[in-house]
Parts: sequence; structure tokens; C-alpha cells
Amino acid sequence: MKNITPYLKALKAFETTARHQSFSLASDELFVTPAAVGQLVKSLEDTLGVPLFHRRLGGIKGREARLSLTDNAKNALPDIQAGFARLEQGFAKLMLADDKQLTITVSPALASKWLLPRLEGFQHQYPEIDVRLHTDSRHSDFGVLDIDVGIRYGMGDWAGLMATKLMDEKIFPVCSPDFAKRFSLFDIEHLLGATLIHDTTLDDAQGFMSWAKWFEFVGLPKPTIFHGLKINNSSAVLQAAIDGQGVALARSVMAQQDLQSGRLIRLYPEYDYPSKLCYFVVYPEYKADKMAVISFKNWVLDIVKT
Repeated sequence: MKNITPYLKALKAFETTARHQSFSLASDELFVTPAAVGQLVKSLEDTLGVPLFHRRLGGIKGREARLSLTDNAKNALPDIQAGFARLEQGFAKLMLADDKQLTITVSPALASKWLLPRLEGFQHQYPEIDVRLHTDSRHSDFGVLDIDVGIRYGMGDWAGLMATKLMDEKIFPVCSPDFAKRFSLFDIEHLLGATLIHDTTLDDAQGFMSWAKWFEFVGLPKPTIFHGLKINNSSAVLQAAIDGQGVALARSVMAQQDLQSGRLIRLYPEYDYPSKLCYFVVYPEYKADKMAVISFKNWVLDIVKT
């Protein structure tokens, strides 16, 4: 049997490409160029003497190869992924001795609108813990980035992570007080002619609320074409509404402070749409006994109860 040590980089390139089915997306995760990922995979195929992917042109403007796993690769992939997972766990255990550092991952929007205004309370309660905040609109790899704990928005089913439900959320329209007055939006019928701001952070397939779904929920006829500003950051969506650029579908957790301050007002409070998605505290199982993770988890669960 061959010694696999010289092939670890190539195996990681194969595993990452297999998950994303794309050299480009794999390169983003591995912080190398797509060409470098492709070369590593090709070197592994040359060593093995068998192809690992079926390739055909597709993707953006037909310039990127569309990838699908060969039967041999499909059979081997679970074992390779399990091997890397064990390596990450072993490395994390080496790091557990330093229990005074805590790396937290959240989306940029949740960081600015919810966590950061409250994080001083955690640091005051646990001054011995050195907090690092990692913000990313995509789901970060806990093992690669040595992340301890995070807060994610979804259904609670992320591979390799333990998830504890933190809080539910409601969806409702908001706008600035001046915008509501100018367009007489206190009458729900007038919403049909208003400028709408669309949050494209997640797509409909993931259970994310859209204007089309909200119109159906309240029984208003859906416009043939939804015009308006499209933004892929929930914090920026709210800021656009504050600036009077239109009506946004707010996520209650994100909008809480802006509503309390009067920067935004809630429209049509008689319509309360509970989101299918929730917030969860998440962490790898091998981090479950780290005292800093336990402290953060208990603290954040406590603050949502008050």
C-alpha cells in the first residue's frame, strides 16, 4: 500500500472539489487558484491511473468544466472525508489546551445588527476569554479556520455540527416613517405601487422569505414583475429602508434595534409571518467540552430569554 502522506494536498483538493463539484468553488475554500486545484486533482488521477471526475463544458459562459464523480470516486469519497474529519478533530484536540481563546463565526449582518451590540456583556462576564469574531456571509469551515462556535440561520441540519436552537424569527414589512407617510402605506393596498427592497441573502429553496411568498400570505395579487432594489446582505437591506429607498421585508431579530429607535416602523402588524428558518448555536462535537464554548453557549441562550 502506498504511503498517502505525499498525496494529502491532492486528496484535500479532490475532497473539496467533490463537495462543491467545481474547481472555482474549491479554490475559494482552499485559498488557491482554480488552476492549482485542477492540477492537484490531475496529479492524483495520474498517480492512480484512473479518472476521478467526468468533465464537460458548462458553468459560467461555458468556460468552466462541469464535474461529476466517477463511480470509483463516489465509493472512495466517504472514507476520505471521514479521514479528514478525524485529522481536524485531532488537530482541534491539540488546541484545546488553550481554552482562553474563542473564535465565533456569524454572518456580517447578524454581527452588526444583533451580536456586536451585546458582545460586551459576554466579555464583561468572561474577561479571561480572548474573543475573535469571524464574519462571513458563507458558511465557514470550522476545521480549516479553527472556529469554535457560531450562530447560523437555517433549519438546524449542518453536517458535522451540533446545533442548539437559539431563537425563532418573524417576517414583516418595514420602512422609514417618512416613506410610509409619503406613499400612504398605512393602507395595505398601497403596497402594490410601492418600491420594494429584496433580500437575496438566501434563495427561496432554502426556506427564505420572499416578497412573492409574503404577497401570497396576505392575499394580495402578486405583481407580474417585482421591481426594486436587490441586496444580498440583510443589514444593508434594512439600511436601504432606513434611508427611504423603499419597503423591506424585515427579519425581526435583525430589525429589533431599528424599530425600537424609530428609524424603521413596522407595517401591517396584523400580519405575523413566522419564519421557517431559525437561529442556532452551532459547534463541532469535538469542541463541546471546551469551557469557552460552553460559556458562550450558555451566555447567548440566557440573553435571548431576557
